Amino acid sequence: MTDSNAETESAAQIRRTALYLTLAQVPEGKVVSYGQLAELAGLGRAARWVGRTLSQLPGDTKLPWHRVLGAGGRISLPVGSPSGDEQRARLRMEGISILNNRVDIQRHGWRPVEHSG
Repeated sequence: MTDSNAETESAAQIRRTALYLTLAQVPEGKVVSYGQLAELAGLGRAARWVGRTLSQLPGDTKLPWHRVLGAGGRISLPVGSPSGDEQRARLRMEGISILNNRVDIQRHGWRPVEHSG
């Protein structure tokens, strides 16, 4: 591996780690959008990258991937797909209601407390 490949790989690992650490903080019964998660993790406007990265998580991950939704609370995983059905079941078990394939972001959205220096 060349030095630039190693740097690219470590930069990607740093981004993934920031994403995973932020996702791990989303509390039960709360949801966050792909874009909001990217911003909270310090990754800017990387909603699509977040979605792609989460789709590659191992099946036995302990991260609460099911709490991440599309813009406006839309569930992006298709109805009837194994992962989509699992996401809906997990959200309902946490007391989150789903109506027309959406979650009420006003009610269930995660708003981490801003800490000022």
